[in-house]
Order: sequence, then structure tokens, then C-alpha cells
Amino acid sequence: MPAAPDGSVVVASAVPVRRGLPRQHGGEPWPPAGFASAVQSPPASSPAAPAPVPAAPDGSVVVASAVPVRRGLPRTPGGEPSPPAGFTAAAAIEAREPAADLVGPPAPSIPQESVPAGRAVAPQLDDAARPTPKPEARPEPKPEAKRYGPFTVRQWVGAAAVVVVGLLVLAAFAVLFVRSLVSLPFMRDFLARYPGEYELPVGVPVGFPAWLNWQHFLNFFFIVLIIRSGLQVRFQKRPSAFWRPRWSKERKFSLTSWFHQSLDILWLVNGVVFVVLLFVSGQWMRIVPTSWDVFPNALSAVIQYASLDWPTENGWVYYNSIQQLTYFVVVFIAAPVAAVTGVRMSVIWPKNSPRLNALYPLEWARAVHFPTMIFFVLFIVVHVTLVFATGALRNLNHMYAAQGSTDPTALADNWTGFWIFIVSMLLVVGAWIAARPLLLAPVARLFGSVSSR
Repeated sequence: MPAAPDGSVVVASAVPVRRGLPRQHGGEPWPPAGFASAVQSPPASSPAAPAPVPAAPDGSVVVASAVPVRRGLPRTPGGEPSPPAGFTAAAAIEAREPAADLVGPPAPSIPQESVPAGRAVAPQLDDAARPTPKPEARPEPKPEAKRYGPFTVRQWVGAAAVVVVGLLVLAAFAVLFVRSLVSLPFMRDFLARYPGEYELPVGVPVGFPAWLNWQHFLNFFFIVLIIRSGLQVRFQKRPSAFWRPRWSKERKFSLTSWFHQSLDILWLVNGVVFVVLLFVSGQWMRIVPTSWDVFPNALSAVIQYASLDWPTENGWVYYNSIQQLTYFVVVFIAAPVAAVTGVRMSVIWPKNSPRLNALYPLEWARAVHFPTMIFFVLFIVVHVTLVFATGALRNLNHMYAAQGSTDPTALADNWTGFWIFIVSMLLVVGAWIAARPLLLAPVARLFGSVSSR
């Protein structure tokens, strides 16, 4: 039986010690299994005889090491450190018979000579006796929101809101700057010399004929659907249906591409008819500049628009210079560029012509075609905004009902053009909704075959 340095013998009771929280995460409760309450005998100088070694109910004797156990934080505020003074590591357990009422396997014996001086020995437990730490429950990751292009719906809305607010702030600063600019003497002289329009050639027709109203509606109808289908072609990853032409069974492309190119053909046919009638009727002089004064007058018109002191308009007789330049660019520059680049990207283009493909690379057509579409989108937005901001009923009567007056201050006296405009918008919206594979497939089958692969 081991003795303490003072000659006393430390004997532990066989009553198990109540164990508490573990010292480290996932560890076993403290103190380890095998610790027991120590009962110290009186020192050798004491006249009292050494206390007998207590035995457990099963007759076993628990002998504890005299090395004190390292004590930790108190269990209660203001209390003594835990475990209480007197607890030591059990060095050996002499068991005659295993106790049936003890919980868990007995602690293995540890030779006393293997215990380092000054340190307590904790018994080693079998792997089966060690408590298995419970795995931490990890929250399931939230499903990622569906993306439309690079952003989700919420991100698109947030980006659009930031852009709109930024544009409004910039527009407010621009208006303040221009209004302060037009108050200067040299700018007043410039606006007086160039009011925003110049005198047109003799013989320019007045008003809009009915064919021009129809052409205006068809152009708007086709270009809206072309923009919609073009965006679908650009961002579509897995087409739901494909179309094969009758003259080439080896080639196929998506049904959306077929719809886009079919609209292009109709738009080009309508454009050719429009240009021919422009020159036959003399209406070309309204949108083709005939004097170099168009450029300073265009700058004057822009300044007047930016200052919110808009020039007096009478589109029934003539356009101001910025309108004339814009319509000229749309009809004679942007539309042909869109057509030429679109043909290069279509099935009409000969794919097996290396020399022709080298002279006109596909990458050039793609690099120009999409910015041209953006230009048309911006033109439509600005054009529709100014139509409603500069006299909606009068302008709609000009464009849809072929009604107008030579007096620039005359107000529209009826709503004919407005209601025709509403009907035309319903047709555009209906075509936008109907442009789906289920309804496009029967029409596409008239010119080729449609399949899902």
C-alpha cells in the first residue's frame, strides 16, 4: 500500500465520485472514471493508530495515489475549486469479484512505479467505454435563387432601381447646368440664329398619308418582336424545339432563331416598301438633311430639350433638326447595319465559303449586331417619351389617324389616333404573349420540320 511523503497512507473509498462536465469539448466527464474520495490516515507522529483500509461491498479494496489531483474552477460562485480537496487518482483496484451493481467496466490497474512524480494518473478506458461525441447538426443550405443572366430577380430589380435613381440625379444636374448656360448672352444669340429647324426645300409634302401610318405601325410591331426574339436567342441555353429547312436536312437551329429570322425578313420587306414610297411621294425630304444648317440647329434643339424649354413642334409640316437626323440614322444607317449583320448570322449565309467567311468574319457581325439592337431600344424609349410629352393626342393623330393641322399651336380635337394606338398596342402585346413554341411550331412546319432534338 503506497505511503505519502509524511508516512501516511492514502486510502480511497470504493464509493464512486460524482462526475461533472468535461474539461474539453467532446471529452469524457470530469473527473475521469477511477477517481475516488481519499481518506488520509493520521501522520506517524500522531498517537492514533492508522485507519483500517475500507472495503467495498464486494470485498474489493481501492488504493489511491498520494499525488494530489489538479483542481479546476469551482462548481458554485464563491465555492472551493473542483474536485474537492482529498481527491486523488486511483492507482490500483483490487477486486475479488466484479460487482454486478457498478455501472460501466472497471478501471484498469496502473503500476505505481509508472506514475511520474508530482502528477496524478488517470486510468485509461477501452474504446467501447468512451462516450461517443454527438455530431453537430449543420443547417441545410438554402437553395440558390434562379438567375436570369448574371443576376437574380431581386438583383435585377435592385440594379434597375440604382440606375434609375442615378439617371434622375444626373438629369437634374444637367437641367440646372443647361438652364444656367442659356441665360448667357452668347447662348441667347446662338438660339436666336438657330431656332432648331431650317427651311425645307420647296415641294415638301405636308401631312402624313395613310400608307405612312400603316408603315409606322408595322415597323413598330416587327421591331418589338425582333428585339424580344433576339434576346431569347442570345440568352437561350437549352432550346425546347428545333427547326430544319426543307432544302437542307443536315442543318438545324432553334425554333426561336427561326422565328427571329422570319421576323427579320418581314421587317426588311416592309422597310424596302417604306423606302420606295418615301422617294416616290417626296416624303424623303422630311427625314433626309438638305442643308448643313441641320447640325447647328440640331444642337440648338438638344439644348432646348435639355433646358425643359422645348421647341415648338409641328410634325405635321416638318421635323426639327434633331428629329430629322435621328430618323435619317434609323432608316438609312441603323436598319441596313442590322440587316447586313443579321444576314451574316442567319442560315442564308453560305457556310462552306472560306474566302467569303474570311472577308466577313462572324465575330464582326456579332460584335455589331447586338449594339445596334441596343440603339433601337433606346430610340424607341426616347421616341415614345417625347410623343407623349410634347402633345400626346396631336402626335397620335398624326401617326395613326393621318389627321393634323398646319398651325403648330392647334390642339387635337378628337381621340381617334389615341384609340387606334391602344388597339395597335393590344395587337403587339397579344403577339408577344403568343410567340411561344406551342403556337410557333404549326407555322414553322409549313416551311420545314420541327422536332424536340
